[in-house]
Amino acid sequence: MTTMPPTLSPSRTTCASLLHELQIIWNEIGESDSERDKMLLQLEQECLDIYRKKVEKTRKYKADLHQSLVESEAEIANIVSALGEHASFSRGRGTLKEQISAIKPTLEELRSKKQERIKEFSEIQSQIVHICAEISGHGQSNSSSDPQVNERDLTVKKLGELKSHLQELQNEKIFRLQKVNSHVNTVRELAVVMSIDFSKTVNEVHPSLSDPSGHQSKNISNDTLARLTGVIHSLKQEKQQRLQKLKDLGRTLTDLWNLMDTPVDEQKRFGHVISVISSSVDEVSRQGCLALDVIEQTEIEVAQLNVLKSGKMKELVFKRQNELEEIYRGVHMDVDSDAARQILTNLIDSGNVDLSDLLSSMDDQIVKAKEQAVSRKDILDKVEKWRYATDEENWLEEYERDENRYTAGRGAHKNLKRAEKARNLVGKIPAVVDNLTAKVKAWEAEKGISFLYDKVPILSSLEEYIVLRQEREEERRKSRELKRLQEQLAAEQEALFGSRPTPKKPLGQNTSINTMAGTPLGRRVSTPSGRPGISTGKERRESVRNIIPVNYVALPKDDSSVSRGS
Repeated sequence: MTTMPPTLSPSRTTCASLLHELQIIWNEIGESDSERDKMLLQLEQECLDIYRKKVEKTRKYKADLHQSLVESEAEIANIVSALGEHASFSRGRGTLKEQISAIKPTLEELRSKKQERIKEFSEIQSQIVHICAEISGHGQSNSSSDPQVNERDLTVKKLGELKSHLQELQNEKIFRLQKVNSHVNTVRELAVVMSIDFSKTVNEVHPSLSDPSGHQSKNISNDTLARLTGVIHSLKQEKQQRLQKLKDLGRTLTDLWNLMDTPVDEQKRFGHVISVISSSVDEVSRQGCLALDVIEQTEIEVAQLNVLKSGKMKELVFKRQNELEEIYRGVHMDVDSDAARQILTNLIDSGNVDLSDLLSSMDDQIVKAKEQAVSRKDILDKVEKWRYATDEENWLEEYERDENRYTAGRGAHKNLKRAEKARNLVGKIPAVVDNLTAKVKAWEAEKGISFLYDKVPILSSLEEYIVLRQEREEERRKSRELKRLQEQLAAEQEALFGSRPTPKKPLGQNTSINTMAGTPLGRRVSTPSGRPGISTGKERRESVRNIIPVNYVALPKDDSSVSRGS
């Protein structure tokens, strides 16, 4: 074996020293050269194997470095693509380790940015999933599962789309929540009006709606909204039915009160019931006004009044009859009270008539009687004026017969004034009678019946008055003519005998002033209010004959003297 060169590297030197030490050991052992060559060859082969392994390992390490560099570049490209960015980088020059060291900061930065973007996506998607679960009604079942993020699309555009979708869902959630709250408030208002358990009602829809603390978010699913809508519809129908029932009871109560003349103080107990009669469904909002207790109390009151109604109905019937008779008497209409009351008594005792219908019928009669009274009012006013005028006419006639009417005395001045007014009024009587007659005839033509005043046709009274007035005027004319003839006779006697003799009292002539005036004091002109006894025309003519002297000679009528005498 040849000796190794002496100039080697420290490691080779170490190997040479070891080889030298091996030679010494072999020499001491007495190893043969062949064995020594064999062992050296084996040693050399082992060294080659060690070098070869080292080279392979180093080659693999290089490949790994290169693969790592390629993978880093690919990862950078994927991240850049996923983020939708346009970043550029260069591996630079140098060894693989230098290139890897150069690319590593960029990769770490991109990885960090990717993780942040994934976290942002995850949060947005979690909110989207949560809101979708709330809308679908399964908010609790999916709350623990995290959504999967698509790491291949982490672009800002995709993030914006998710944010827009999230905003839409949030707006939808707000709208639904407002709608749920509105429905819940509506249910609460209806429950308050009808005294219904609000918590129990909404709890049947969903437990979250009755949570007083507000810690549990309200369910906003389609099912909840639909069920709330159904509950509101049902409650509104119930409210409508209760209101209608209470209105009917209120009207019945009012009719019974009016029928039985119930005191106002007793009616105040059900003032809240009467107040809803004219109210619409939306206007009724007072707490408990449509509660079942209120309706039951009203039903009890109506039932009690119906029991009392039959006992008091007879009294009410005769009260209506009294009212009807008062109306008739007020306008001087004929009414047979005894017969009417007997008929009512027989109807009530027979039990064959509904007293409510009877009262209603009497109310109709009262309305018709009032209408008749209104239609008669104008004529009755004129009748009263005529009656007053005739009274004044009678008083004036008596007053003018009194020869002492001008004598100073107590009340003479007032009588003079009254006489003056009475003369003016008497002068208007013909026009009043004509106007009244025309009114009455027009009324009778329209109604087709006679106008009665205290059972007497007013036209008959007017015609009788006209006849009596004409007779009285004729009587006055004859009285004036007689007076003129007496004065003429006295003047002739005075011319013949030189003195005026005292006129002789005709046989049967009364010295009373009233008798000499030609009209008895007790006689009155007939009016609708009273019909005193009246002397007949024949009696008047006889009285006139009795006061004419025996030597009376008829002379032609002198109109001028009559007018002066009048």
